[in-house]
Amino acid sequence: MTPIRIFARKSRTYWPRRIAVACIIVTLIWLIGLFRFISEIPRQVPSLDHVADAIVVLTGGGGRLPAGIELLAMGKGEKLFVSGVYRGVDVHELLVVGQRAPSDLECCIILGYSAGNTRGNARETADWMAVEGYQSMWLVTANYHMQRSQLEFSRAMPDAEIAAYPVTQTSVILDTWWLWPGTARLIIWEYCKYVVALALYWLPG
Repeated sequence: MTPIRIFARKSRTYWPRRIAVACIIVTLIWLIGLFRFISEIPRQVPSLDHVADAIVVLTGGGGRLPAGIELLAMGKGEKLFVSGVYRGVDVHELLVVGQRAPSDLECCIILGYSAGNTRGNARETADWMAVEGYQSMWLVTANYHMQRSQLEFSRAMPDAEIAAYPVTQTSVILDTWWLWPGTARLIIWEYCKYVVALALYWLPG
């Protein structure tokens, strides 16, 4: 067998093997990252000793708005900013949803309508915080959404003090997430979006 034929045979098996090994390595890294992401999802509400300038609620899941309104009622922030509100929704409707008397806290709640995703939430909130002259905030969102939210908000407001207030949803079962298809899909999809956000975080701009 000539050297040329030997080289051709080796080349036919070399690259498929390299690609297979690379795929295995990438998959392992992805799985390790997934389990680390899940382990770092906050399970408990933090201490409420901290008082911030503002409370920011990201729309999109049950329990977030009532939690934000409760923080406002407790005096944990001067104003409550709700980011990502659908057009046509007003403060009165949100207070009803949050089971508060419409006249109780209405004066201290501001609605943001321009955000359509988490990055938009961060930019919209950063603009509002700058106008208000605020430097610290409570960030209220679902616990599985908190890591990506903190990442986006830190990028939009690198000098702001951001305290996390994770909201637990009974429909999302984290301790045995692999047994629940709905929770598994939600967590895996959130992790994928977190990986993209993490990659963009290190890019300039």
